[in-house]
Amino acid sequence: MLTIPFIRTNTELTIAGLTKKHVANAADIVGQLIAMDDKRKSLLQQAEQALEKSNAAAKEIGALMQSGQKELAEGKRAETAALKGDIKVMEEAARVAEKELTDLLVTLPNLPHSSVPEGKVAEDNEVVLNWGTIPTLTESAKPHWDLIKDYDIIDFDLGNKITGAGFPVYKGKGARLQRALINFFLDEAIKAGYYEIQPPILINEDSGFGTGQLPDKEGQMYVTQAEGLYLIPTAEVPITNLYRDVIVNEKELPIKNVGHTPCFRREAGSWGAHVRGLNRLHQFDKIEIVQIQKPENSYAALEEMSLHVQSILQKLELPYRVLRLCGGDMGFTSALTYDMEVWSAAQGRWLEVSSVSNFETYQANRLKLRTKIDGKSILCHTLNGSALALPRIVAAILENNQGPDGIKIPAVLVPYTGYTHIN
Repeated sequence: MLTIPFIRTNTELTIAGLTKKHVANAADIVGQLIAMDDKRKSLLQQAEQALEKSNAAAKEIGALMQSGQKELAEGKRAETAALKGDIKVMEEAARVAEKELTDLLVTLPNLPHSSVPEGKVAEDNEVVLNWGTIPTLTESAKPHWDLIKDYDIIDFDLGNKITGAGFPVYKGKGARLQRALINFFLDEAIKAGYYEIQPPILINEDSGFGTGQLPDKEGQMYVTQAEGLYLIPTAEVPITNLYRDVIVNEKELPIKNVGHTPCFRREAGSWGAHVRGLNRLHQFDKIEIVQIQKPENSYAALEEMSLHVQSILQKLELPYRVLRLCGGDMGFTSALTYDMEVWSAAQGRWLEVSSVSNFETYQANRLKLRTKIDGKSILCHTLNGSALALPRIVAAILENNQGPDGIKIPAVLVPYTGYTHIN
């Protein structure tokens, strides 16, 4: 989260950044934060002054008792008792003021990087790169939700029977395609220097707070009633929380981890044709890459992560584009995000398959994730990216590669699938 010292030193920059992220009444909120901090500081200062008076009075009591001035000493004792009571009241008021300050701070998003474009909705995002040739399909081409039925590889009805809508069952070559993509994505990440982690898929509240899912996204997360644990929306959460309350040795940086997990999202309020089939699910598999970097290296790392995701899409022969997200379409915790979208030929539209983001110190401040450089403790920068989420990749592979002989599997996946076509 943002810090009060930063906000006080960079007041106009903070207001401008929050405004770019479309936080209503940003100037009023910043003014309120500074006023709350002033109140907290004033209470602490008053408590400190009262403590000094109490300590001075305590010293006088000893001297008065030694000189036989018992009545005056008793008066000083009453004075110190009153001061101690006042100190407790002021310290408690300062604690309340600090909690109110923190409660407001955690509702504020990260500030956007200077390169983030103005804008409020997805249409305002900046296209920074296009790659590949858009495939031309025959008139008889079908969207993936029809293809999966024709080839009996993914069954939404069975998933609905077992659990509910948005929980598909993968079958036969569909299940093998899932496994192939997971292994391929992991292998590509390991080749790129990432260290594989298999984390828990349930997290506690501290972990959700540490990476910024709580209190921002609790309505989108599944939670167990008895234990109050949350099913993860992304492996970013448990993998980044490995370093909560950790001072990382400078020699260990950069840290590059990758993990495969199922992910769970309630997707409350989602409806319409754009969420049909594999376009939006409540449970899906994803490979996540996470980096922890020195601040001066984090934006070079972000570009490296973007290129890594792009290299996978190129090997899958999927046409894609890269977007730099505008202020209004960015995530709560992100300072800069690139989205990668693949072309879905039968649907005739772009599908987001990856977001790669730099959070700068926003998560690290919540996590208390630091390193020491030249003896000075500093916050690290954290980054993460999808490399990749499976459902829309599968949708694009099925739709873009359909033909009279069935669905052709990208050549790079054949050693993993053991088959060249779904037919």
